[in-house]
Amino acid sequence: MQKYRLLRERVATELPGLRLQLAPEASDGELALAHEPAYVCAVVEGCLSAAQQREIGFPWSPQMVERSRRSVGATIAAARTALAEGVAANLAGGTHHAYADRGSGYCVFNDVAVAARLMQAEWHRLHRQLLRVAVIDLDVHQGNGTAAIFRDDPTVFTLSVHGERNFPFRKEASDLDVELPDGCGDDEYLQALERAMDALWHHHRAQPCGLIFYLAGADPYQGDRLGRLALSAAGLAERDRQVLAAAHERRLPLALSMAGGYGRNIDETVAIQCRTLGLALEHHQRWQQQIEHVPTPT
Repeated sequence: MQKYRLLRERVATELPGLRLQLAPEASDGELALAHEPAYVCAVVEGCLSAAQQREIGFPWSPQMVERSRRSVGATIAAARTALAEGVAANLAGGTHHAYADRGSGYCVFNDVAVAARLMQAEWHRLHRQLLRVAVIDLDVHQGNGTAAIFRDDPTVFTLSVHGERNFPFRKEASDLDVELPDGCGDDEYLQALERAMDALWHHHRAQPCGLIFYLAGADPYQGDRLGRLALSAAGLAERDRQVLAAAHERRLPLALSMAGGYGRNIDETVAIQCRTLGLALEHHQRWQQQIEHVPTPT
């Protein structure tokens, strides 16, 4: 939990160009777009069983409920801003182990799943068009909850690049899963990512997506306690550049979540995630520059 405070402080010091705002709370109705109403009610009212709390990984408390709501609300806010400005970020989020009917792996509600469904609904109401979504999940752990929620939804493409032998040990089927061996380093990882991204764009060649959710986990880092991969900080930065550059090339809005990071040295995790946000800020500035240089019709 200390990571989130340290990241917020570092961003305020090192990235003054980022606009920071308080995360709003997701409503019960918004949460029910991706979660069973009975599960939402059990979380909100404190009726989770002992087994359900063990699967989540920490006990119920009013503070847990508020934090979980705001984690989802922050990704909703980031997605709305990304659709308007090109890119925005949640300083937490990436709670991809939460299923429709239960939490798991330190994830209570699935922020990306809720935000994706809500953005699709709002987009259709405003534009009378379908908004296709792509989830690029580069946390070291497979996004099993996200894959399960969107299993039968052709409007959301789920891509997960993760450690083959890491949690969850029983994987779900994403639209595209890339499983990597323990000890995988920069070159092998970046080559696998390039192939996966090519497959993603090929899938959308006829029906392009209109919004990307990017889970930029810091846990593939070689110094991560739970990662089992061996990427350097420079390799992770190059990973982020590839994703951001691909989105920019296609003019696709991108909502960023920080997802996992469990470094033996917490300052290294915070530095990696701050670097991700710095690259996203550069992406936002390029996006705004292009808007400013679009000729005005006469």
